[in-house]
Amino acid sequence: MAAPPRAHADPERWRRESYESSPERDALFETMSGEPIAPLYTADDLGDPEAIGLPGEYPFTRGVYPSMYRGRLWTMRQFAGFGTAEETNERFRYLLEHGQGGLSTAFDMPSLMGHDSDHARSLGEVGREGVAIDTLDDMETLFQGIPLGEISTSMTINAPAAIMLAFYVVAAERKGVPPEQLAGTIQTDILKEYIAQKEWCFPVDPAMRLVGDMIEFCSKRMPRWHPVSISGYHIREAGSTAQQELAFTLKDGLTYVEEAVERGLDVDDFAPRLSFFFNAHIDFFEEIAKYRAARRIWARELKETFGAKNPKSWLMRTHSQTAGVSLTAQQPLNNVIRTAIEALSAVLGGTQSLHTNSYDEALALPTEDAVRLALRTQQIIAEETGVANTIDPLGGSYFVEALTDKMEEAAYGYFAKIDELGGMVEAIKVNYPQREIADAAFRYQQELDSGQRIMVGVNGYTEGDEENIPILRIDPALERKQIDRLAWVKASRDSERVEASLAALRQAAAGRVNLMEPLLECARARASEGEIISAMQDVFGTYTETPVF
Repeated sequence: MAAPPRAHADPERWRRESYESSPERDALFETMSGEPIAPLYTADDLGDPEAIGLPGEYPFTRGVYPSMYRGRLWTMRQFAGFGTAEETNERFRYLLEHGQGGLSTAFDMPSLMGHDSDHARSLGEVGREGVAIDTLDDMETLFQGIPLGEISTSMTINAPAAIMLAFYVVAAERKGVPPEQLAGTIQTDILKEYIAQKEWCFPVDPAMRLVGDMIEFCSKRMPRWHPVSISGYHIREAGSTAQQELAFTLKDGLTYVEEAVERGLDVDDFAPRLSFFFNAHIDFFEEIAKYRAARRIWARELKETFGAKNPKSWLMRTHSQTAGVSLTAQQPLNNVIRTAIEALSAVLGGTQSLHTNSYDEALALPTEDAVRLALRTQQIIAEETGVANTIDPLGGSYFVEALTDKMEEAAYGYFAKIDELGGMVEAIKVNYPQREIADAAFRYQQELDSGQRIMVGVNGYTEGDEENIPILRIDPALERKQIDRLAWVKASRDSERVEASLAALRQAAAGRVNLMEPLLECARARASEGEIISAMQDVFGTYTETPVF
């Protein structure tokens, strides 16, 4: 029997004798973060073997569970929300009927900013890029006919997250489902709002207090609920590199851990219910390395820095979404291929939950056909490609492991800079992460404009293939419908009970008590989101960012 072929004994000799290139050409090969890519990787490029380990074992480089997708596939959780609660409820039912495993709620811009639909700044935006939720009545309609004690729900909202959680808890309460039975996630990642997405209601410090209140409440009352989904997605969508997404996201998460520990909470009482939300971008191997490095860093910091003893506290579980900024209005069917590749990177990176974008989202909210194709993309990856047949199929790859080490090294470099500024909150106040992202976005655009980086159909291969595709248009009448419904709620409720609940909320905000119970009372009284936000702004004030250019 012939001996197996040996690896080349002298990689440098291979480079000299077999690799034809030039310094100028080599300079073209780098990741989207600007990390140079060598022509060949060997065992000499690997770091500490113990840092790789096995799936389900510390430091979880190869995955958070021993069996990974052989035991259970990732959750296919498509993001949905538009118009009023009725329209989105119909879309939820459609997705569940077509095999989706959990619900993910997109809110419209007024809801994300803490404005009611009848606010002057809401004009023209109600129900446009998500569902309009103003009151408890809307939340009940949104989940009508959906068993809240059985389905897992995700809600992507941050500054008013505590209010939406209160609406959700009370809506379930009125169906006879206690908080202890509710499963799901609410994003609540306020730090990345100041860094990237720019949707806030209060100054940074009281906003951080609300995050702490939610973590504390959920650790005691909602054992199946993730009170914070620490989000790199929007940091990446704002123009960051993968390295910056990794570093700033993890530093945000560690800051929330510090906030909770300073309140006297035991890290093992809440850390198992923290989750993450990452972008799955187009640089295939860099994205895979990002997930691997993220798990390793989180496990190390929770165990060694915060002294967590429960192994579940060390696990970095993540939802992923394919990159919205990689979608193009030009030749939009190309987005099907982009999304499939990005989804595959998240799966090979070891995600626990995944949303695949629809090919028409650069033009408008996705049509039902586009949403179904996006879901089918995940199902084809799961059922036909074989990537779920073995655990961490890229583990041990010289390239992937070396790139993982580089990602980790870059993250700790950013950690050091942030610590020099006094931590993430202080770094945000002096615009450090905002400036880093703005610079990265500018460099990327320069690369596109110069042709150094090619985007198919945009600055290369632009001839023909300009498809006319149907798009979803939101009926302008839905805005008036939502405003009329809000007026009906305000006219039909007990106004004295509303005013009493808002007065109690102001008093609690001026003190040091946890605000979740007063918020639940406001929800039960049918106070609107805008009224609740206004009551807290009476105490906390508002926030204006110093622009960074």
